[in-house]
Amino acid sequence: MAKTDEKADGRTGASETTLGYEQARDELVEVVRRLEAGGTSLEESLALWERGEELATVCRRWLEGARARLDAALAESGDGGTEGDGEG
Repeated sequence: MAKTDEKADGRTGASETTLGYEQARDELVEVVRRLEAGGTSLEESLALWERGEELATVCRRWLEGARARLDAALAESGDGGTEGDGEG
């Protein structure tokens, strides 16, 4: 059963840690395309869906990290000039 899962998605769980956002997004697009096209067995469809969930999680983590970095940069630039001006 595990071999079918690997064949259907073309990757193993270990690759999640090395996937960049663009790679995960592109693979997710392909997974969705394959699911929408149909023609796969129930088992293959489930394996694709599970892989899609994993890829969505990878993308979500990248986006959350980017948002945190952006928020931190905005907070840092905001601290330097706006809050201190009100006291003078």
